[in-house]
Order: sequence, then structure tokens, then C-alpha cells
Amino acid sequence: MGCYRGNSRVRALTQRIDGYLLTDADAGPYPRPDAEMTPTPTQTPFTATRDRPVLVLGAGPAGLTAGYLLAKARVPVVVVEAEWQVGGIAKTEVREGYRFDLGGHRFFTKAKEVDRLWHEIMREEFLERPRMSRIFWNGKFLDYPLNGTNVVKSLGPVELTRAGFSYLWAAAKPKGKEESFEDWVSNRFGKRLFQLFFKSYTEKVWGVSTKELRAEWAAQRIKGLSFFSAAKAAFVGNKGNKIKSLIDRFHYPRFGPGQMWETMTDDIRRMGGDVRLGAPVREIKFDAAGRVSEVQANGYRIRPSHVISSLPLRATVGMSDPAPPREVQEAAKGLRYRDFLTVALVIEGEDPFPDNWIYIHEPEVRVGRIQNFKSWSPWMVPDPSTACVGMEYFCFEGDDLWTMSDEDLVELGKSELEKLGLVSRDRVVKGYATRVPKAYPMYDADYAERVEDIRTWLDELPNFVQIGRNGLHRYNNSDHSMLTAMRAVENLLEGTGHDIWAVNAESVYHEEDVADEHPYRQAPETPAMEKPLAAEPS
Repeated sequence: MGCYRGNSRVRALTQRIDGYLLTDADAGPYPRPDAEMTPTPTQTPFTATRDRPVLVLGAGPAGLTAGYLLAKARVPVVVVEAEWQVGGIAKTEVREGYRFDLGGHRFFTKAKEVDRLWHEIMREEFLERPRMSRIFWNGKFLDYPLNGTNVVKSLGPVELTRAGFSYLWAAAKPKGKEESFEDWVSNRFGKRLFQLFFKSYTEKVWGVSTKELRAEWAAQRIKGLSFFSAAKAAFVGNKGNKIKSLIDRFHYPRFGPGQMWETMTDDIRRMGGDVRLGAPVREIKFDAAGRVSEVQANGYRIRPSHVISSLPLRATVGMSDPAPPREVQEAAKGLRYRDFLTVALVIEGEDPFPDNWIYIHEPEVRVGRIQNFKSWSPWMVPDPSTACVGMEYFCFEGDDLWTMSDEDLVELGKSELEKLGLVSRDRVVKGYATRVPKAYPMYDADYAERVEDIRTWLDELPNFVQIGRNGLHRYNNSDHSMLTAMRAVENLLEGTGHDIWAVNAESVYHEEDVADEHPYRQAPETPAMEKPLAAEPS
């Protein structure tokens, strides 16, 4: 690969991607990654060599996107990943041939350059799948998106009448002061519909009472899903996928999201880049000018030209030498995360339901969602005579769910699946538990100020940039994470000056750009906050 100076191959970036990466055995009209590309001017001097490569920290969606684009542009690049598997929280677990997601990842975006990159990587392995997800309530399935006939049938005349009168009362009475999620939803849907379809699931996801979640957050998160818009979608459909929450088709890799990241890793290596697994970052050394001089990653000592990091902000601060100012360290200590775990259960016989996943609105069980992995793709389950479901639990690292043994978690999954009346426990052949730390960056009243304090320090580091979900402490999806990586690479190679912190794939959906509201009126103190900043998850 040699030396990269300036911007001799910037045309490889995704906003100008026209072709597909081919293997040596492929033939076709598309340009190969080593095809000549027309140089474009660069605004900033930039040099990378094999001895001083661009170093990418983390091999999740953001880190791999950066590594892929740099390798494709013929820039010497090294990606280091703490785990022995790529994909981060979007990886696909594989246990005895059974493949399962950690949260379920639909590939749907209005960001065209991200969509082009997805198709470039996956080609014919990118399946189009129908979305089917329903609400499980009172032992019954309710279609989601709402279907008018199904709602009427499932609720029954008595409950439907109660919900209708509850809504009419809410519409007629003065709204009063709205302080909580419960206030806001009840005022727009009625108290009864709130209790049936909002309360239980929301409390499972966020870990607090709906009285402790802010009304402003409800207004932002449920925008576009008022009673009338939901009813309209129920009876006349959701043409054009205008409401993001109600899309009915999406793309999905044949063998799960992990196939996307594994293919991208292979492509980086084929184009001359380096991806090193089992290499957790231990220390990031800065010189007197604030430039990264060396990174230690589990025995590797790398002297990079530039660093693109998708590490959690908390970890970046904790690993830095010299240590950042005290106010930056204090800000990092205050960052909170909601964690997550999946219990995958292998079941004899047919699928318990045809949905991709179902939302569990039953307060008697702790499970929040249940995935049906065969419905995402038949190739996720190796034995067609079996099914595999994922019991998803929202938790905090260090709480009773997180610290439960794998065996006890499998037993919990079995018992709750049976309690819901979906599958008798004697049909469950085996199970596997997987924990996902820092799955959801938490927003609280002070998070924006904390992030700003950290950003102020980061902005003074000339060859270091943060990207991605946890790298920016932004609760967004894979398309957003990948978009931040694209902009970071453009900045590096073209000197474009994008503000990575302002990148927002969500604005493409809603045609507006608004700051994220924080959900908590008073954020909970979590066990993980007591750990050192750079501590590894337990």
C-alpha cells in the first residue's frame, strides 16, 4: 500500500460509489477497488504510511465503515477490536450453528449513501424482508402497525368501549400541566390506552416508572404517532413509509447483521488494510501538542498518523495519558448507559409466532421483546425442524438480571415463555445468554453539558476524532453510526470540515433537525457508574 499523501483516491468515498467490490472470481461491469480514480483536490495536508497508519479504534459499524473507506482509498489503515468478533453491539452471535441478533437490526435508511454502501458490501446476500411485529397483550396479538379490524377484534367490545370513552374524556378535558411521559400520552390517547399499550413496555425499556420520564421526551419520541395518525395507518395503510416507526419492509443480510461486518472486514483486508481482533485498547498517549503519539492495544504498540475512535467517551477519557482536565474526567464519570441481554432459546417444532419480533406488554414478566430469528432470515436457524427465539431483557450492568448466571437466565427465559402461553418449557431444547454492555447511551438532564465538556477537550486534539453511537454518546442506529464514519473520513481526506457531532441520520426521516430530548426527570444511579472510567464490562 505504501504511502498515502493528500487525496489521490478520494473518489472512492461512498457519496460517489457507483460499483461493487468483487472477489477475484467475480466478473462484471463494476470497477474493482484498485481501479484508477480521478484525483480531487484536498484542503489539508495528510500523510499516512505503513509505519504511521490511520488507526481505527473499534470494529463496530462505525469503525469498520471508516476502515473500509480508508482501505478503498488506498490509505494505510489498522482497525483494532477488543473482542474476537467484529460488529460491536450489532454483531450476530453464533452458538452451535444458531445465529441470533442482539436487539434485532433492520436495515432501513433514508440516507442514500449509507444504503448504497450496504448494497455494495452485501450484493445478492442482502435480502428484502417483510416486517411483521405485533404487540402481545392479555394473551392476544395486536398488529403493529395497527390494523383496525384486528384492534377491534382483539380488544373486544367491553375494552374497546372503555378505551374509546377514555380517549374522548382525555380529548375533552383541559390538558393541565404535563410533566411526565404518563401525563403526555394519557392526554393524547386516553388513560386506558396508555395503561394497555405504553406503560409496561416503556418501564421495561427505561428501568423507571413512566411518572419519572419527561413529557418533552414523549413528545419527541412519539411524534407522528398520535391517535389520529395511528388510526389512519391502521385503516388506510402507511403509503410511502412516511413514519419511520411504521415501515413494512426492510433489508437484511442472509446470515444476520454479522455477515455485513464480517464481509466488510474481509474486504478491508483484501484491499490491504489490517483488522486485529482480541486487541482491547489499554492506553492512548498524547504528546505536548495534543497529538496521539502511541496507542497500546493488548500488546500492540501503534504510532498512528491519525486516530478515528468509536470507543465509548467514558473509556476514551479513562485511557488517555496524560489524563484530561479534572472537569472532563468528572463529566465522563457522569455518563450513564442502559444495558441489555438476550436469552436465545432453541425450540423443538414450529415457530411460536411468525413475527420478526413481538413487544411484550404484560407486566407479569420481565421480558420486553421476543425475537423470532427464523422470521428475520431462514438461514439463521441451521435445523429447519427447530425454531430459535430471543428473549430480550433491558437492564443495568451490575443489577440482578445482569449478574444472574447464564443457566438461571435460560431458566427465566423458559419460564416466562411458558407463562405467556407461547411455548411450553418442555419444548425448549437448549439456550444461550449474551450480555450487551452500554447498549443504549442514556440521556439525562446533564448529559448534554457533560458531553460538551468532553467535546471541548477532544476538539483540541488535532489527529483524533470520535465517531459512532457510544463514541458520541448518541442513541441512534447503525445508519447514523456509519454516516459519522463517512463524514470523518471525508474530513481526513478532503478537509471538508464536517461537524461530526451534528451528523443526524434521523433528520432524514423527519425532515427536521432537532436536539435529542432526555427521557429522565431524575436519572437513576447505576452500579456501573462506580467503576473506573476505562474498566472493562463484567
